[in-house]
Amino acid sequence: MPSTRRTARQTDLLERLVALLAAEGFASFTLDELTERLRCSKTTLYQLAGSKQELVREAVKHYFRSAAEAIEKQVADTSAPAERVVVYLNGVAQQLRPLSRRFLDDMAGFEPAREVYEANTRLAAGRIRQLIADGVAAGAFRDVHAAFVGEVVAATMQEIQRGEVSARTGLTDAEAYAELASLIVHAVSP
Repeated sequence: MPSTRRTARQTDLLERLVALLAAEGFASFTLDELTERLRCSKTTLYQLAGSKQELVREAVKHYFRSAAEAIEKQVADTSAPAERVVVYLNGVAQQLRPLSRRFLDDMAGFEPAREVYEANTRLAAGRIRQLIADGVAAGAFRDVHAAFVGEVVAATMQEIQRGEVSARTGLTDAEAYAELASLIVHAVSP
Protein backbone atom coordinates (compact mmCIF):
# COMPACT_ATOMS: atom_id res chain seq x y z
CA MET A 1 0.00 0.00 0.00
CA PRO A 2 1.48 3.37 -0.98
CA SER A 3 2.26 5.82 1.77
CA THR A 4 0.16 8.97 1.99
CA ARG A 5 3.34 10.94 2.69
CA ARG A 6 5.32 11.42 -0.46
CA THR A 7 8.92 12.25 -1.07
CA ALA A 8 9.75 15.25 -3.23
CA ARG A 9 10.60 12.83 -6.05
CA GLN A 10 7.24 11.07 -5.73
CA THR A 11 5.40 14.39 -5.70
CA ASP A 12 7.28 15.49 -8.80
CA LEU A 13 6.43 12.20 -10.52
CA LEU A 14 2.76 12.54 -9.57
CA GLU A 15 2.65 16.07 -10.94
CA ARG A 16 4.30 14.97 -14.19
CA LEU A 17 1.80 12.10 -14.40
CA VAL A 18 -1.09 14.51 -13.86
CA ALA A 19 0.23 16.80 -16.61
CA LEU A 20 0.59 13.89 -19.03
CA LEU A 21 -2.86 12.46 -18.32
CA ALA A 22 -4.53 15.90 -18.40
CA ALA A 23 -3.06 16.53 -21.84
CA GLU A 24 -3.53 13.10 -23.40
CA GLY A 25 -6.10 11.19 -21.37
CA PHE A 26 -5.41 7.87 -19.74
CA ALA A 27 -7.59 5.10 -21.14
CA SER A 28 -5.16 4.12 -23.88
CA PHE A 29 -1.99 4.21 -21.79
CA THR A 30 -0.45 1.01 -20.47
CA LEU A 31 1.81 1.02 -17.42
CA ASP A 32 4.76 0.29 -19.72
CA GLU A 33 3.94 3.37 -21.80
CA LEU A 34 3.57 5.48 -18.67
CA THR A 35 6.94 4.36 -17.32
CA GLU A 36 8.54 5.13 -20.68
CA ARG A 37 6.94 8.57 -20.97
CA LEU A 38 7.67 9.45 -17.34
CA ARG A 39 11.14 7.89 -17.43
CA CYS A 40 10.66 5.83 -14.31
CA SER A 41 10.25 2.20 -13.33
CA LYS A 42 7.03 0.35 -12.60
CA THR A 43 8.25 0.01 -9.03
CA THR A 44 8.42 3.79 -8.78
CA LEU A 45 4.88 4.11 -10.15
CA TYR A 46 3.66 1.43 -7.74
CA GLN A 47 4.96 3.56 -4.88
CA LEU A 48 2.27 6.06 -5.86
CA ALA A 49 -0.50 3.48 -6.27
CA GLY A 50 -0.88 -0.28 -6.53
CA SER A 51 -2.46 -0.50 -10.00
CA LYS A 52 -3.11 1.58 -13.11
CA GLN A 53 -6.68 2.19 -11.93
CA GLU A 54 -5.51 3.39 -8.52
CA LEU A 55 -2.79 5.45 -10.18
CA VAL A 56 -5.34 7.22 -12.37
CA ARG A 57 -7.61 7.81 -9.39
CA GLU A 58 -4.70 9.18 -7.37
CA ALA A 59 -3.70 11.49 -10.23
CA VAL A 60 -7.27 12.79 -10.58
CA LYS A 61 -7.52 13.35 -6.80
CA HIS A 62 -4.20 15.18 -6.81
CA TYR A 63 -5.28 17.40 -9.70
CA PHE A 64 -8.57 18.40 -8.09
CA ARG A 65 -7.03 18.86 -4.63
CA SER A 66 -4.43 21.21 -6.11
CA ALA A 67 -7.10 23.00 -8.15
CA ALA A 68 -9.30 23.51 -5.09
CA GLU A 69 -6.38 24.95 -3.13
CA ALA A 70 -5.55 27.38 -5.94
CA ILE A 71 -9.19 28.48 -6.25
CA GLU A 72 -9.58 29.02 -2.51
CA LYS A 73 -6.43 31.18 -2.45
CA GLN A 74 -7.98 33.39 -5.12
CA VAL A 75 -11.29 33.60 -3.21
CA ALA A 76 -9.47 34.44 0.03
CA ASP A 77 -7.94 37.48 -1.69
CA THR A 78 -11.42 38.78 -2.61
CA SER A 79 -13.88 40.42 -0.25
CA ALA A 80 -16.90 41.57 -2.28
CA PRO A 81 -19.55 38.80 -2.27
CA ALA A 82 -20.38 39.02 -5.99
CA GLU A 83 -16.71 39.06 -6.87
CA ARG A 84 -16.12 36.00 -4.66
CA VAL A 85 -18.70 34.02 -6.67
CA VAL A 86 -17.17 35.16 -9.95
CA VAL A 87 -13.64 34.45 -8.75
CA TYR A 88 -14.68 31.01 -7.54
CA LEU A 89 -16.43 29.91 -10.74
CA ASN A 90 -13.84 31.56 -12.97
CA GLY A 91 -11.23 29.75 -10.89
CA VAL A 92 -12.99 26.47 -11.65
CA ALA A 93 -12.99 27.42 -15.34
CA GLN A 94 -9.31 28.32 -15.21
CA GLN A 95 -8.43 25.01 -13.53
CA LEU A 96 -10.39 23.06 -16.17
CA ARG A 97 -8.71 24.73 -19.16
CA PRO A 98 -5.63 22.47 -19.15
CA LEU A 99 -7.79 19.32 -19.19
CA SER A 100 -8.04 17.86 -22.68
CA ARG A 101 -11.35 16.59 -24.01
CA ARG A 102 -9.79 13.14 -24.14
CA PHE A 103 -8.99 13.33 -20.41
CA LEU A 104 -12.52 14.52 -19.59
CA ASP A 105 -14.04 11.76 -21.74
CA ASP A 106 -11.76 9.14 -20.17
CA MET A 107 -12.69 10.42 -16.73
CA ALA A 108 -16.40 10.23 -17.55
CA GLY A 109 -15.96 6.63 -18.71
CA PHE A 110 -13.88 5.42 -15.76
CA GLU A 111 -15.92 5.12 -12.58
CA PRO A 112 -13.15 5.69 -9.98
CA ALA A 113 -12.05 8.90 -11.71
CA ARG A 114 -15.64 9.98 -12.38
CA GLU A 115 -16.42 9.53 -8.68
CA VAL A 116 -13.59 11.90 -7.79
CA TYR A 117 -14.85 14.48 -10.31
CA GLU A 118 -18.43 14.11 -9.06
CA ALA A 119 -17.33 14.50 -5.43
CA ASN A 120 -15.43 17.66 -6.35
CA THR A 121 -18.45 18.95 -8.24
CA ARG A 122 -20.59 18.44 -5.12
CA LEU A 123 -18.01 20.24 -2.98
CA ALA A 124 -17.88 23.12 -5.48
CA ALA A 125 -21.68 23.41 -5.49
CA GLY A 126 -21.64 23.46 -1.69
CA ARG A 127 -19.04 26.21 -1.77
CA ILE A 128 -21.26 28.25 -4.10
CA ARG A 129 -24.19 27.76 -1.70
CA GLN A 130 -22.01 29.13 1.08
CA LEU A 131 -20.82 32.10 -0.99
CA ILE A 132 -24.40 32.94 -1.98
CA ALA A 133 -25.62 32.62 1.63
CA ASP A 134 -22.76 34.85 2.79
CA GLY A 135 -23.69 37.43 0.13
CA VAL A 136 -27.37 37.36 1.13
CA ALA A 137 -26.43 37.76 4.82
CA ALA A 138 -24.17 40.70 3.96
CA GLY A 139 -26.96 42.37 1.98
CA ALA A 140 -24.96 42.22 -1.24
CA PHE A 141 -27.43 39.83 -2.90
CA ARG A 142 -31.18 39.76 -3.16
CA ASP A 143 -32.86 37.59 -0.54
CA VAL A 144 -32.60 34.43 -2.63
CA HIS A 145 -32.79 30.87 -1.40
CA ALA A 146 -29.08 30.05 -1.34
CA ALA A 147 -29.67 26.29 -1.17
CA PHE A 148 -31.85 26.46 -4.29
CA VAL A 149 -29.27 28.54 -6.16
CA GLY A 150 -26.68 26.00 -5.06
CA GLU A 151 -28.83 23.18 -6.43
CA VAL A 152 -29.18 24.94 -9.78
CA VAL A 153 -25.41 25.43 -9.85
CA ALA A 154 -24.86 21.78 -8.89
CA ALA A 155 -27.19 20.53 -11.63
CA THR A 156 -25.47 22.74 -14.20
CA MET A 157 -22.04 21.66 -13.00
CA GLN A 158 -23.06 18.01 -13.36
CA GLU A 159 -24.22 18.62 -16.92
CA ILE A 160 -20.96 20.40 -17.66
CA GLN A 161 -19.04 17.49 -16.12
CA ARG A 162 -20.90 14.92 -18.21
CA GLY A 163 -20.14 16.87 -21.39
CA GLU A 164 -23.81 17.63 -22.03
CA VAL A 165 -23.41 21.41 -22.01
CA SER A 166 -20.51 21.19 -24.43
CA ALA A 167 -22.46 18.89 -26.75
CA ARG A 168 -25.50 21.19 -26.80
CA THR A 169 -23.78 24.58 -26.85
CA GLY A 170 -20.30 24.06 -28.24
CA LEU A 171 -18.82 25.68 -25.12
CA THR A 172 -15.80 24.10 -23.51
CA ASP A 173 -16.20 23.12 -19.86
CA ALA A 174 -14.12 26.14 -18.87
CA GLU A 175 -16.23 28.50 -21.00
CA ALA A 176 -19.42 27.02 -19.52
CA TYR A 177 -18.18 27.72 -15.98
CA ALA A 178 -17.39 31.31 -16.93
CA GLU A 179 -20.92 31.71 -18.34
CA LEU A 180 -22.36 30.11 -15.19
CA ALA A 181 -20.50 32.65 -13.03
CA SER A 182 -21.95 35.54 -15.00
CA LEU A 183 -25.46 34.07 -14.91
CA ILE A 184 -25.46 33.43 -11.16
CA VAL A 185 -24.07 36.82 -10.18
CA HIS A 186 -26.57 38.64 -12.38
CA ALA A 187 -29.42 36.48 -11.05
CA VAL A 188 -28.71 37.22 -7.38
CA SER A 189 -27.64 40.86 -7.69
CA PRO A 190 -30.07 43.47 -6.31
